Amino acid sequence: MTLTELGNLLSVHNTFVSQLEKGRKVPNAEMILRVADTFGITTDQLMRDELDLPEEED
Repeated sequence: MTLTELGNLLSVHNTFVSQLEKGRKVPNAEMILRVADTFGITTDQLMRDELDLPEEED
């Protein structure tokens, strides 16, 4: 997926996506929710993957 395609899915400019990817910008809660919804995952899964943490077992 290109930066432009992801930007379109998230309703942001591709340069913003690039800045997120490079760590120059930090996503707010709304953006985290949009990304999780776009990829059909929970915010917990998204954040754990970003932080490279193992999933908690129930």
